[in-house]
Amino acid sequence: MQKIVLITFALVAIAAAAPQDPNQAYILKQDSEVNPDGYHFEFETSDGTSRQEQGTLKQISEDHQGIEVQGTYKYTAPDGLVYTVTYTANENGFQPQEHIEHPGQ
Repeated sequence: MQKIVLITFALVAIAAAAPQDPNQAYILKQDSEVNPDGYHFEFETSDGTSRQEQGTLKQISEDHQGIEVQGTYKYTAPDGLVYTVTYTANENGFQPQEHIEHPGQ
């Protein structure tokens, strides 16, 4: 009886350790900080997706303040290309710059 229980526990442990869905991404890294002058966050997942962003309080005019945002995000599209977008968002709007990598070239 003890052997059956131990074998059952071993099989359950093996099944639990095996990847459940190979298409599911897992968080590898995550960090964030918020303070009165702005914020920062970043994350990275097992499928290569990542994002980092920081926002800084900025004096826009004598009477107005706003958050200026700078960041980057990266992902692999279904076509296999790796897209990286670097951006700034401020009083001049959202200003992205895209870069496409062709893996294996």
